[in-house]
Amino acid sequence: MSSALAAPPESAPEPKSQRVPRLSNSVLLAGTGFVLLAAPLAFGAVEPWSIFALEVCAMLLMMAWATRQWLQQQIEVIPNPLYQPMAAFFSLVLLQWIIGTTAYRYQTYTHLLLYAAYGMLVFVLTQSLRRSSQFDWLAKAVTAYGALVAAFAILQGIAPNGKIFWIWPAEQGGAIYGPYVNHNHYAGLMEMLTPFPLVLAATRFTDGNRKLFVTAVAALMAGSIFLSGSRGGMFAFLAQVIVLALLILRARKGDWRQPLVLGGFLILVIGFLVWLGGNQLTHRLASIHTESQAEISGGTRLTIDKDCLGMFLKRPILGWGLGTFATVYPGFRSFYSTFFVNQAHNDYLQLLVETGIVGFGIAIWFLLQVFRSASTKLKDWTENSTGALTAAALLGCVGILVHSFFDFNLQIPANAVLFYALCGIAASAPLHESQRRRILRRRHLIMETNVPETSAQNTNSPS
Repeated sequence: MSSALAAPPESAPEPKSQRVPRLSNSVLLAGTGFVLLAAPLAFGAVEPWSIFALEVCAMLLMMAWATRQWLQQQIEVIPNPLYQPMAAFFSLVLLQWIIGTTAYRYQTYTHLLLYAAYGMLVFVLTQSLRRSSQFDWLAKAVTAYGALVAAFAILQGIAPNGKIFWIWPAEQGGAIYGPYVNHNHYAGLMEMLTPFPLVLAATRFTDGNRKLFVTAVAALMAGSIFLSGSRGGMFAFLAQVIVLALLILRARKGDWRQPLVLGGFLILVIGFLVWLGGNQLTHRLASIHTESQAEISGGTRLTIDKDCLGMFLKRPILGWGLGTFATVYPGFRSFYSTFFVNQAHNDYLQLLVETGIVGFGIAIWFLLQVFRSASTKLKDWTENSTGALTAAALLGCVGILVHSFFDFNLQIPANAVLFYALCGIAASAPLHESQRRRILRRRHLIMETNVPETSAQNTNSPS
């Protein structure tokens, strides 16, 4: 018996996976989350140095994931329905660059590298986000980050000096708000972040004072969208509220708390805007109708849209090449301007111009996979981590997809990579829930279901 329990001899080789410290999924997830949240602070990652940093970080994280697979002596890849359309789009752009159908090979090459970085970050994120416990700290981290950025942006809006972070001047001017030179791109960031505290408030993951706190944080973040003055952001936020209301109606099942949270959130947003918005916000809202009418009657953006259709008809199959809009557009511009038009102000039309029908079809395939996969996980989304995370990610995607009709958030690397990350989360496999969490959740559901019945029985029982 003693020999059976004895320790193995010192000469016995130790497995390789035990000799080397294991790189956990949580470490990879934390690293990916740090890159995604740091990119907006670098002016939206639009500068050459910040784009380089984003690409290097994506490569290092991918190498870390691959190294872990090698140390474990196995390749474990969790499938995701978005990998196929992502690979197809990368192949299309690679084909544009190789066969020379792009109008400017260098620009297509640089965008190819950037989209490769997007893909690597999405891949590492979806491979490392596996457990329901990771949702808790991920949602809290996004909530805290969004609250700090929104508070800073509002303070900067109250006391502006024409510089980003009150330090760096905008070289070409712009409507500075928060860390962005363009207020529309700040609104796009908040559209993707606000659903996280809002979903926390509408689910069982917060209660009591914590529910009030995250509701107030969500109201602060949503209010900053309106204070930024972005019309597209306002429309996108309203679309998100409508989708959230539909999700709440679907999962309500007689529970009055979720509609109450949504109503309280909207009241807080309105009160916050009345308090801080003042006449400036009132004038901005009043000008929406006038500016919209001007666009319809021949405004600059509508003219650019018409010019884009002309560009598309010249190369309808493979397009002019990813990232070449600014190079090609001057030959199709139908109006005089001293300004350099570098983007189409409509992500859908720009995608159609740069990648043609093939690229646009791949994008439709990508979005269909997102919504189809997400819809299968939204059952009882207020009660489980998978559903709550999917709802938050899907709401963020809806905001950008609506906003993309009016602006070019997907041409800003920080916003684009965060959008693709949310798409990857929405389409990913359900999170693994530990047995302890599963028992606690079922006990919570049973208590909520039986308390009214028990109370009624106690009331009707003889004394």
